[in-house]
Amino acid sequence: MSFTKFTSHIVSVKSGALDADINIHCMKGGSGPALLLIHGYPQTHFIWHEIADKLAEKYTVIASDLRGYGESSKPKGSESHVEYSKKEMAADQVALMKSFGFDEFYLVAHDRGARVAHRLAVECPKAVKKMMLLDICPTLFMYETTNMKFAAAYWHWFFLILPTPYSVASLGSSYEVIERENVIMADPMAFWQALGSRSTHAGAVHTEEAIQKYQSAFFNRDTVHASCEDYRAAASIDLDHDRADLAANRKIAIPALRILWGKKGMIETYGDVVGIWKKVCEDKVEVSGHGMDSGHYIAEEKSDELLKEILGFMQ
Repeated sequence: MSFTKFTSHIVSVKSGALDADINIHCMKGGSGPALLLIHGYPQTHFIWHEIADKLAEKYTVIASDLRGYGESSKPKGSESHVEYSKKEMAADQVALMKSFGFDEFYLVAHDRGARVAHRLAVECPKAVKKMMLLDICPTLFMYETTNMKFAAAYWHWFFLILPTPYSVASLGSSYEVIERENVIMADPMAFWQALGSRSTHAGAVHTEEAIQKYQSAFFNRDTVHASCEDYRAAASIDLDHDRADLAANRKIAIPALRILWGKKGMIETYGDVVGIWKKVCEDKVEVSGHGMDSGHYIAEEKSDELLKEILGFMQ
């Protein structure tokens, strides 16, 4: 069993980009200091199922579904992709926590959620007591250092960002336009299996229950569109925000940041991962971290070790 003493909540939050309210879903349980858990792609809050109950013994745990994922709202994206900018998605999470009375909290995030958390820490440093990010380097760094090895390992980054619709007339096709979402929805299981076979994610361990939950949440057009928009935003408006931060020397300014990554994945190949993160943090930030004997999905592959890391770091 997982999330045994948690309750499900749908919280309405204001979306600046949409000038309307959207719903953010979360599971809430435990008592004590607030701890926000944010998942990645193509998953939901359920990635924390191995450790949520244990964390709830010491913290008020809120495991959310990002905008566009799980049971949260999935607004249609626009040409600017602002609806899925990490700034918008971070604001969702801050509003979610405030709805429960938490102006500050601990934060643990993985994959896409970690990119949202990075932006959250830049925009709202006073809200974050400490932050742990799992298996990422800064988005701008990863795009600007792209090489063949990265492009082959993270092929989905480039597959998903293609505009929708895009022309294939130049290829001699009888179709004028095709949507990336249609390609995925034509055989979502094949796409899912391709994601699961990525060499950078070797060693991934998911329970049958987890796989069923992730597939159930992902195999619909609204989620597929939203997740494509998440990546399109990362390759456009999010980079604009990151470059603006760089120009203004605006950095992460929270008390402490810890980075954990899988030694079997792409992040390990960057070498001094902690040093890379120090470059986007103010000098006063205590930055630490190390690689783990894991693939990409640390929360499920090395749940016991991650639990110890979280409890040790957050105390």
